[in-house]
Amino acid sequence: MHHWFRESLYISTFLFSIGICGFSDVGWVSAEEENTVVSMSQPEALRLPSDNKESDATGITAAYFLDEAESTAAREESDQDPWEPFNETMFSFNRNVVDRFMLKPVAVVWDTLLPDPVQRSLRNALDNLSVVRRLVNNILQLKMEGTGREVARFTINSTIGVAGLFDVAKDGFGILQSDEDTGQTMGVYGMGPGPYMILPFLPPMTVRDGIGLAADGAMNPLNYFIPFAATAGIYGTNAINERSLNLDKFERVEETVVDLYSAVRNAYLQRRAAAIKE
Repeated sequence: MHHWFRESLYISTFLFSIGICGFSDVGWVSAEEENTVVSMSQPEALRLPSDNKESDATGITAAYFLDEAESTAAREESDQDPWEPFNETMFSFNRNVVDRFMLKPVAVVWDTLLPDPVQRSLRNALDNLSVVRRLVNNILQLKMEGTGREVARFTINSTIGVAGLFDVAKDGFGILQSDEDTGQTMGVYGMGPGPYMILPFLPPMTVRDGIGLAADGAMNPLNYFIPFAATAGIYGTNAINERSLNLDKFERVEETVVDLYSAVRNAYLQRRAAAIKE
């Protein structure tokens, strides 16, 4: 039991790295989303002309409804993020300590040593091993088309794609990934997301997605067939590789988004809700 707990704790230190490098999937905003977040956080001031009573009345009415809308949005955010002070502290720690002083420096060196095609092949191979998680959750959600795509992708990429190093299924046959996870499956069957939360060394998530993350980890075949030290090394390698592939994206987002914490939270919650509705 003690051995299992120690291994689980060690592996968890890599999950944040994997998560923040996959924000395009779980909350790292795109350029279009960045503009939306910034524009929504800076509403244009309403002009209330003093020489036209009708215009004044219209302006006052508009101002009233704007205040009501802002109050409603604030209440919704509070409901989704009741632990915001703690979450903001953890977000700052993960970003300003873990990423800035641990992950990013190693990723910069990694990017210098390895060409992008090599990094992408490494990503493809590791992603190919996540087929169990995707396949199981497609089946549980009764997505037969997605199930078929995952079987086809794994077969093609594991053979023609040389153990998954090359995504031949996508590039050669146009078969796209059907990315489903346990958090989505629980949402499909009616489980609410629960509060939004951020923990040290872990990606942003809701309580439901945290449970799902643990279940997804249990579906990783690497945990059962190779020694723990090798598994931990693969987690670390994947984290560094993903961060290296996203160096420019991180810089662009940090320079563009005004309130990064809120942008990440809102984009994450919106993307997860959309994924469950698909």
